[in-house]
Amino acid sequence: MSSRISRRDVLKLGALGLGALAFRPLARFNFDTLSAPKRLPQFPASEIIGRVVTRDVSLRSSPTNDSLQNNILRPVQPDELFVWGREVVGRVTGGLSNQRYVETPEGYIYGSMLQPTKNIPNAPITQMPAGQTGFWAEVTVPYVELAHDGVIASPWLKDNIAYNFPPRLYYGQVVWMDQIRQNNNFVEYRWNEDAYGKGYGYGAYGEFFWADGAAFKILTEEDVAAISPEVDSKEKSISVNLDYQTLSCFEGKREVFFCRTSTGISIDPVTGLRGGELATPVGNLLTHWKIISKNMTAGDSQAGYSTPAVPWCTFVSGEGVAVHGAFWHNAFGEKWSHGCINVRPEDAKWIFRWTTPHVSLAQSEARMSLPDHGTIVLTSELSF
Repeated sequence: MSSRISRRDVLKLGALGLGALAFRPLARFNFDTLSAPKRLPQFPASEIIGRVVTRDVSLRSSPTNDSLQNNILRPVQPDELFVWGREVVGRVTGGLSNQRYVETPEGYIYGSMLQPTKNIPNAPITQMPAGQTGFWAEVTVPYVELAHDGVIASPWLKDNIAYNFPPRLYYGQVVWMDQIRQNNNFVEYRWNEDAYGKGYGYGAYGEFFWADGAAFKILTEEDVAAISPEVDSKEKSISVNLDYQTLSCFEGKREVFFCRTSTGISIDPVTGLRGGELATPVGNLLTHWKIISKNMTAGDSQAGYSTPAVPWCTFVSGEGVAVHGAFWHNAFGEKWSHGCINVRPEDAKWIFRWTTPHVSLAQSEARMSLPDHGTIVLTSELSF
């Protein structure tokens, strides 16, 4: 099991794009392999495949982290994959709420540190769709390794290099592809995070990545079609309970969707007081910016983060607090983030489609300015 860790902890500038706290430098990065083409590996044969998301995770003989049990079978590594058997209620010490462990054929792993993924390879296209400059694509395999092209620009890639870890995309991420090639005897798509303003990443600096096209489902307008468009937008609202870590979507008074969340940590780690800059805002929040995928990079080497391709972003406060998909943990039901409302990528996609304003693939994003706004999000928390 790991200590509490958020996206901003895991993805610090000057540390590591995949896990600032996940690795120690072990060897010099092999630059010869950075740009080499890479096929998808052989993934475990399982309906659900668990991906370890951070360091300090152990495979255990029983579902508890009680130090008196002496039940550690072995440590496991980030991105190690396991056959997902079932979730069981364990006994977790250390102040964490989630008690879920995942049973694998080899033993038990704490559920918050194991992303549930699937392996759904795709038949890649060999030519760009007629009349299009690119297309949105969703990762449908546990991970896909990337072949770098161009300059090294992003903090995320620099940190992977510093910590000798290969750059990858993960299940549930959504990226913009602007080229197709077959010169390596298989179909590859080129990920450009800043093509035509899509993603606001480092493509504008000349940083690109190629990846095995079989890893990606090409999204269509049907994938982002509005849910319940016949319902008056004023009748749609979202309620987020910060105490119970739940999110509910309502049409009038009828609940139509429910999921678990991971919102901002509301206890200041320095002062021990409730509230602070890490907490999710409480009150009536307004949907005002939606974007299919967003590079979230900010701060500096002491207090920063760099996360590419955060999927299905529905911003509800300022330009920093959003409901969005999180692929870097499975701690839903636990306060885990630094302000955002983390949900599973599939839940974020549903919310993105249901909330207003509607955003098509062709649009990619939509912004609104007061007095105009989209769906109202009410966040509530008990005060003492």
